Amino acid sequence: MLKDKNSVHPFAATLLSWFAEHGRCLPWRETTDPYAIWLSEVVLQQTRIDQGTSYWHRLMERFPSVEELAAADEDEVLLQWQGLGYYSRARNLHHAARQIVEMGQFPSSFKALQSLKGVGRYTAAAIASFAFGECVAVVDGNVYRVLARYFGIDTPINSSAGERLFFSLAQELIPASAPALFNQAMMDFGALCCTPSSPHCSLCPLSLSCHALRAQLTSSLPIKLKKVKVKERRMAWLIVIHQDSIALRRRGAGDIWQGLWEPVNLIDDPHVSSHVLLSTRRAWMSVAEGHRHLLTHRLLLADFHLYRPEERPPLPEGYQWVRLSELQNYALPQLMVEVFNKCIK
Repeated sequence: MLKDKNSVHPFAATLLSWFAEHGRCLPWRETTDPYAIWLSEVVLQQTRIDQGTSYWHRLMERFPSVEELAAADEDEVLLQWQGLGYYSRARNLHHAARQIVEMGQFPSSFKALQSLKGVGRYTAAAIASFAFGECVAVVDGNVYRVLARYFGIDTPINSSAGERLFFSLAQELIPASAPALFNQAMMDFGALCCTPSSPHCSLCPLSLSCHALRAQLTSSLPIKLKKVKVKERRMAWLIVIHQDSIALRRRGAGDIWQGLWEPVNLIDDPHVSSHVLLSTRRAWMSVAEGHRHLLTHRLLLADFHLYRPEERPPLPEGYQWVRLSELQNYALPQLMVEVFNKCIK
C-alpha cells in the first residue's frame, strides 16, 4: 500500500481523472463554507440527491447562517424539515448549531467536529476535507462498495472490523494534495459507475485491475451482515375537527416523531383511554384502515378515524385546538400530511 503521501496511488489518479470528466455539479460543492457543507451532509443522510437539493436550498434560504439556525425555535426547524423524515437529524442539527454559536466559531478539524451533536466520523470527515482541506477520508456506502469490489474485500462493511479496515484503506489512498476532490470522486464513482446493481463495468476505468470483475463477484460484494428484522407496530388516531379547528398535540420524547404534532392518539396516549371522546365512536368515520407506513426497522399499520362533532368537545389533557388555516405552521409527520390531505377539505 502507498506510504508516501506526496505521491498519488494509481487507483486515486485514475479516479480523479474520471471525476474531472464525470463528477456531479452540486451547489454545496461550489463553496467552502462549513455551514453550507454541513447542512448538505445532514440533509442527504437517507435522502436522494434530487429531493435533498431542494431541501438544502430551502433551509439555506430560511437559515442562511449557523447563527440564524441557532436562533430559531425547534418548531420552525421541524416545520422546514417536514417531509424529509428522520426528524432526529433536524433536532441534532439545531442543537449542534447552538453548540457552534456557543463555541464562537465553527470547529475546523476532523476531531473537533465530532464533538457536535449528531456528527459522526463520516460527516466530520466530509466537512473537514471539503471545507478545511484536511486529509481525512470520507467512507459512505458508495465508498464501501468501490473499495470492496476493487480490492476484493469480504469483511462485512457493517462490522466493527470492517469499519476500521475500510477507513484505514481509504485513508491510505487519499492524496494529500486533493483530499476534497478524492472524497467527492469516490462518492460519485460509486453513485454513477460502480452502482449497487448493474454496475457499468464496461465503462469503468478501473475494470482491468478490479478484483470483483475478474472473479465475477460484483453482485456479492460488498458483504453486509443481515439487517435488523423490521417490526410491525399498530397505531390509531382520531382526527377531531370542529368547524374551522382540529385537535392536535405535540408528541413527547422517547418515541418516533419527537416534537412533531399529531391528532388524538387512540393507542399510546393514556389520557385518551378513558376520555369522553371514546363514547362518541358511533359518530366516527373510518378514513384509513391498516395504512402501511415504513420507517427504519419498523412498519406502522395505522388506522385513522374522522369525527366532526356539531358542538366543540372537551379534549384530553395535552391537546389543543388549531385552526385549519394555520395547520401549515405545525410540523407534522409525513404520514399525517398524507392522510390530512385526503380527508380534510
